[in-house]
Amino acid sequence: MNNKVDYHLHTYYSDGSLSPVDVVKRAKDLEYAEIAITDHDGVDGVREAQIAGEALEVRVIAGIELAAAYSWKEEQQLDLHILGYRIDIKNKELKRELEQIRQNRQNRNDKLLAVLKNLGYELSEDDLDFEENQDYVGKPLIARAMVRRGYISHASQAFEPGRFLEAPEAKAVKKEKISLERALELIKGAGGISVLAHPMKIKGLGQPATEEFYENLDQLLRALKKQGLKGLECFHPSCEKEDSLRLVDLAEKYHLHITQGSDYHGPEFEK
Repeated sequence: MNNKVDYHLHTYYSDGSLSPVDVVKRAKDLEYAEIAITDHDGVDGVREAQIAGEALEVRVIAGIELAAAYSWKEEQQLDLHILGYRIDIKNKELKRELEQIRQNRQNRNDKLLAVLKNLGYELSEDDLDFEENQDYVGKPLIARAMVRRGYISHASQAFEPGRFLEAPEAKAVKKEKISLERALELIKGAGGISVLAHPMKIKGLGQPATEEFYENLDQLLRALKKQGLKGLECFHPSCEKEDSLRLVDLAEKYHLHITQGSDYHGPEFEK
């Protein structure tokens, strides 16, 4: 019996480069039995993927990835990503919130493109290569536009420390995020299960994989469990084998679902 799964995939309805159909075809080629479409702050690609999944015999779970802010120790803010699974994509409250998030992102992108122009990397709306019915512009899409304009040779270069999208001026442009509490509330209200995404990438807990990091993550999970968190992404490209084992221990400690995902955005980001 095939039990291969991938619960963290992006399509061109957020910052991935493949259509929902092509994501499902790729999953079929890789012999996955079940996947989840988890586009950032949107669910527009879910139904397309599910229709393709029915044809190709790949189970497709309706998912989402929400960026959320959480007040941590001494008023420190953590930027967290919360995955929601098995959600009702027609939930009215969720759809209203996603529209407001879309507007906030547009405001952020306008400022970010102005910063890049000042740094010598001018991009127009035409450079952002919209797909039909797709209006999400995230940093990976901006990175691909920079490749097309010849500013960089590979999309991953846009995220080099201190340069391009990681330049201090660019990093100072922040997107307004919903609260962690609101993210959990929205997922629960849509009938879904909430999971903390890629914990090894959380900034503000200390150097990843150190004892300080794991102690802080333990405290964070204890708090989030009380808030209603249901799962932890223990297997992700940001994790070494030893990291995943530690994460599994923490998930078991707090009775959290254990998930895995590739966080796939498209071939441009494969190395």
